[in-house]
Amino acid sequence: MSPFAIETSLHWLAVALYTTATILFANALLFRHPSRVRWGLWASLAGLAPHAAALVVRWISVGHGPYMLKHEVLSSNAWIAVVLLLAFAWRRQDRAPLALVVLPAAILMIGFGLFTHPEAKDLPPTLRSVWLVFHVLFTKLAVGAFLLAFAAAVLLLRKLAGHASPLMERIPEPDQLEAYMVRFVGFGFVFWSTTIVAGAIWANQSWGRYWGWDPIETWSLVTWLCFGSLLHLRHFFHLRGRAVAWLTVACFGVSLLTAFIFPFLIPSIHSAYFQ
Repeated sequence: MSPFAIETSLHWLAVALYTTATILFANALLFRHPSRVRWGLWASLAGLAPHAAALVVRWISVGHGPYMLKHEVLSSNAWIAVVLLLAFAWRRQDRAPLALVVLPAAILMIGFGLFTHPEAKDLPPTLRSVWLVFHVLFTKLAVGAFLLAFAAAVLLLRKLAGHASPLMERIPEPDQLEAYMVRFVGFGFVFWSTTIVAGAIWANQSWGRYWGWDPIETWSLVTWLCFGSLLHLRHFFHLRGRAVAWLTVACFGVSLLTAFIFPFLIPSIHSAYFQ
């Protein structure tokens, strides 16, 4: 069996386990079976194993980390998101509702990546830098943190809307959800800031300048300003409730445009890795 076939099989096994975990979480939260939250966590953890193996097989077969093609980028982003989810929810089962947003997002990212063009591609000389590794790593951590913040914002909006259901009863109180949301935004903001700094150093090594107002560079700055403004409004102007939740959703949308949409649509030196 070729490395590509092994990698694809491992990815689909991970999708199957993540789907099982999503069903277990939904069953536990909708039908009041708290013990099955733990089953969902274990199923998610089991999914990480073949998912990690698929990324390692890919890394060995192509000779570079998962940051060259959208197949690699989406899969590794999904892996980081699930890792952050488990790190956050493993010891506090009241945080499990976040999985109903994070796991479907991870499944969609993997599935979309598998249906693109996952053929191997050589690494261009401009991408052979340790600073690119830091740049990519912190981007993935930031996107994972923003995804968890988005999940908390969605649950907070549902809770504040007063929808009565077994699931809503299992979700933490609004103040707690808001605290989770703001903390994840803070973590993501720190990671995104590090991403921009590492990217600037990499750009100087590769192209002889720290900043060139490339479209993706510009939108990275816009994303940083959006989340920075959100934190400023929250901590200095005490923005709370629906307003901060909707602002989190909007900022997450901007981060998605920057990381996943504009590289497809806008000619850019960053677009090479996402073709």
